[in-house]
Amino acid sequence: MRRTAESIAQSAGASAQVTIDAGIPVTYNDPALTERMLPTLRRVAGAANVRLAPPLTTAEDFSRYQERVPGLFVFLGITPPGADPRTVAPNHSPRFFVDEAALPVGVRALARVAVDYLTRTH
Repeated sequence: MRRTAESIAQSAGASAQVTIDAGIPVTYNDPALTERMLPTLRRVAGAANVRLAPPLTTAEDFSRYQERVPGLFVFLGITPPGADPRTVAPNHSPRFFVDEAALPVGVRALARVAVDYLTRTH
């Protein structure tokens, strides 16, 4: 990749510098924080709508915050009703479509998680 970029740049009378980033760390939910916030998420979204996802090898910019403080990353569930989550267009795709009905739940969940986190003493 480095040789290709440098050669293409050189052929146009320019130069190129290629820096390969090692990537971002895996997004990891802190177990204690997850357990602490599950009741809040269940109360806001409804217990039947909150599920712990199996471990995924997802990388997200959010993991940079988690390098400094415990974090909790949640999936909001924005797949349109009746659509198969396994076949819909993924995030960052030009065909990606959000069921905006999920957004108010997301706002309430994030606000309530923040309030509950800041007001609980345990």
